[in-house]
Amino acid sequence: MKYNIVYMGTPHYAKEILDTLIQAEDMEVSLVLTQPDRPVGRKKVMTPPPVKVLASEHGIEVLQPKRLSDEGIEDAVKEVKPDFIVVAAFGQILPKTILEIAPCINLHASLLPKYRGASPVQQALLHGDKKTGVTSMLMEEGLDTGPMLEKIEFEIPSDMRLHALMAQLTRDACRLTLSTLRNYDHIRAEKQDESQATLCKKIKKSDGEVDFEDASVIYNKYRAFEGWPGIFAANGTKFDELSLVETRSHNKPFEILSFADESVVVGCVEGSLQIGTIQPASKKAMSAKAYCVGRGLKVGDSII
Repeated sequence: MKYNIVYMGTPHYAKEILDTLIQAEDMEVSLVLTQPDRPVGRKKVMTPPPVKVLASEHGIEVLQPKRLSDEGIEDAVKEVKPDFIVVAAFGQILPKTILEIAPCINLHASLLPKYRGASPVQQALLHGDKKTGVTSMLMEEGLDTGPMLEKIEFEIPSDMRLHALMAQLTRDACRLTLSTLRNYDHIRAEKQDESQATLCKKIKKSDGEVDFEDASVIYNKYRAFEGWPGIFAANGTKFDELSLVETRSHNKPFEILSFADESVVVGCVEGSLQIGTIQPASKKAMSAKAYCVGRGLKVGDSII
């Protein structure tokens, strides 16, 4: 017997889960829904979502509605007569008319009810959490509020950054998807504890600004904002290749404490950080030491 699947998702995380479903011998993906193509880069090249690219490669029908309430979408999903609707990072809340067609199972990259919403992986790193994971849940009309089905937990290494954590959670989500679908009839859904629920928003570029008040906070931002938006001072100077030196000292913010090979140790009001690379606004990145030498900066000076 094959399970007939309608799949909804958009980014790389969702693409990998879709690929797992396509490769599984007991799954048949009949229809894929994803976000519309978007302009990308300076030249605004119209670019399809990763999920669309993969589905097209396998000859699966793809729909790209701006809203799931658009005319014809509900009928298209009903026509397939799915056993399940599987959702991963789709970017739209499912209307009741879709939710009633078949069990809608969402793969959310947090241990619900913690970090409902748009940026759960970044939030785990920002808060310095020791563990996170993936939850499969039955969807309802609220945002990530439905009954939980299964979870896979993962202990986060203290130096792990966003891309590595996302890759780990993606692998776990792929395993969890197959487990939940195959064992669905035997899983007892568990209601979420609303008293423990937290909601997270989309990351904005301005979230990456750092003031060198607390070294732990800055280091966790560095981990969470890998790639984009990164971390930077108010004047646009970007910092990369960070490590947390210690959290107990008290210093002037941005004060140069010492040099270590091509890196520089910089003080915060609480703690200190070792910085490997600095990129002034609108200029190329360089080693932190080269940045300081070029500006005649020494121990005791401000890095910016």
